[in-house]
Amino acid sequence: MAMLFAGDAALGDEATDKLVIVVEEWLINVLEHGGAAAGSRIVLRLQRLERTVRVTISDAGCFFDPREVEFEGPNQMRGGGAGLALIRAWSRIAAYTRRAGRNRLVLEMPVT
Repeated sequence: MAMLFAGDAALGDEATDKLVIVVEEWLINVLEHGGAAAGSRIVLRLQRLERTVRVTISDAGCFFDPREVEFEGPNQMRGGGAGLALIRAWSRIAAYTRRAGRNRLVLEMPVT
C-alpha cells in the first residue's frame, strides 16, 4: 500500500524508500509485539500534504507510546531492533493517543 501511495503521490525514490521502510517497521512491531487479538484490524491511512506525508496507524494492541521509549540499540541476540530508530530518524511523531482500546499513531515525514 505504501509503495502504491508513493507512486501516486510522486514522492521520488528516496522518499518512497523511507516511507515503505517506516510503514513496514511499524506494522511489523505491531504484529510482533502488540499483543492484539487474532483477526483484529490495523488501519493505515496515508496523506500527502504540501511537503509532508502523514502516516496514521490505528491498532488494537497493547498501549505503546513510542515517544516514551528509550532506544538501546539493535538486539544482537535476535537481530533487528533498529526499526524504532529508523522511524524516529525519518519521521516526526506528531501524535499518539489511546482510546477505546486502540492505539492511534500519527507520523509526519518530510518530502521534497
